[in-house]
Amino acid sequence: MSNSDNAGRPDPEEIKELLQDAQSGELKHAVLGGQEANRGLNFLYDIPLQVSVEIGRCKILLRDLLKMGEGYVIELDKLAGEPLDLYVNSRLIARGEAVMVGEKFGIRLTDVVSTADRIENLG
Repeated sequence: MSNSDNAGRPDPEEIKELLQDAQSGELKHAVLGGQEANRGLNFLYDIPLQVSVEIGRCKILLRDLLKMGEGYVIELDKLAGEPLDLYVNSRLIARGEAVMVGEKFGIRLTDVVSTADRIENLG
């Protein structure tokens, strides 16, 4: 599939090559989507991303949804103590455990999806 068919997105192979070059410290120039771009990843650093943490999932009937009120309990598909899933732009990136950071919740990463798997799932 060409870049024009993919709404101006770089080909996954180009992204893979960019990441490999950035990890090796090489800075080259490339043409991505008809524009010359620095081969480093600096041009990506200011892109906002949606980060979410999933503690579990379930399917419910509409009638049950309409019955929900304060105190209603929803049973999730994960057991207590299982790792939480960390998603970035709806893609699984890592798993971890819930922690308290002052008065707020956080996630301590325990298992990060490999770079190769993340790149493979871009397209």
